[in-house]
Amino acid sequence: MSKQIQPLSAGQIKNLKPALKDVKVYDGDGLYLLVTAAGGKLWRLKYRFGGMEKLLALGSYPQITLADARQRREDAKKLLANGVDPGEAKKAKKAAQGEQDANSFEVIAREWHSKFAHMWVASHAQHKLERLEKNVFPWIGKRPIKEITAPDVLAVLRRMESRKILDTAHRVRFECSSIFRYAIATGRTDRDPVADLKGALPPVKGGHHAAPTDPKEVAPLLRAIDGFTGSYVVKCALQLAPLLFVRPGELRAAEWSEIDLDTAEWNIPAEKMKMKAAHLVPLCKQAVAILKDLYPLTGHSKYVFPCHRSPLRCMSENAVNAGLRRMGFEKSEITGHGFRAMARTILDEVLEIRPDFIEHQLAHAVKDPNGRAYNRTAHLPARVAMMQQWADYLEGLKAV
Repeated sequence: MSKQIQPLSAGQIKNLKPALKDVKVYDGDGLYLLVTAAGGKLWRLKYRFGGMEKLLALGSYPQITLADARQRREDAKKLLANGVDPGEAKKAKKAAQGEQDANSFEVIAREWHSKFAHMWVASHAQHKLERLEKNVFPWIGKRPIKEITAPDVLAVLRRMESRKILDTAHRVRFECSSIFRYAIATGRTDRDPVADLKGALPPVKGGHHAAPTDPKEVAPLLRAIDGFTGSYVVKCALQLAPLLFVRPGELRAAEWSEIDLDTAEWNIPAEKMKMKAAHLVPLCKQAVAILKDLYPLTGHSKYVFPCHRSPLRCMSENAVNAGLRRMGFEKSEITGHGFRAMARTILDEVLEIRPDFIEHQLAHAVKDPNGRAYNRTAHLPARVAMMQQWADYLEGLKAV
């Protein structure tokens, strides 16, 4: 490498002005500053490797100071002393960094989201991405996905837990696991560290069934159900679940003999009820319409929702939940049982229905002032009105 008798000084570099053409100002040992006609100041290093003269770009001034440039020159000299071409080493490092960036958690997460977004309701897909952008990417987004460990993910979840958004933490945990599994399938990592976090977060609301209780969240759920493209029998069950808010087992085991479409009533016998007391479910106009549409398809069966493999059995215990998952709603967001919590909360807090009417329609153990359990027809006119008001309210939400 060439040597310069008079090394550059910081003051000299600062005062250098552009000329009509590019000018090289040398520091020594092949290091020089290229002052361009446009006013740029670029560090360059001339060196020889394999009998050929080569040039290495070291960065621009003032981002790279004189001291920084000299250190980079020394680093290049060490590589040369070990038989390594500094230019090729820089290219390899840049390529490795590019591969690392391409395999970062955020890049793969966005790829995963883009790949599967068409399977989810648009608003639901947007919520998924926003959760990741707000709660995950700022902490582990730039890191190579292969280097992320279970404690790294747990730290992200703990931040959400400390902010009292435990339900969001559970959703993010589920989504992160899906992203890791996608990365495994596409060859970017070897395992899903989220699997090690089972039980690391406390359950939501002490184990209550997840359910949206904000009308803004209920509306897209209802629209998604109306757009369900799976089995028509399952779709009808999904549509009736929020309207009737009975227990999932009661819904899937419904029999046509229990339903009177003329009087708009569903009489569930005591042996099918959790509390072992017969229960009457008033059917709103919307529920009657759904059942009338379904009758030509399953009316020959004992069950309203027969198993697709055998009409002698009712629908699978998991059919409704599987339908919800197919639409992109996780277990931490809504379950078949969660429609009961949704109805109870909104009927009370939004529609301001008397709590005892709601509890009785939920088939809870409600007693009168004298301590006696209400019978199946207690407050029936009020409950009929409540069920129709509830159905009309839900229909209005979908139209917003």
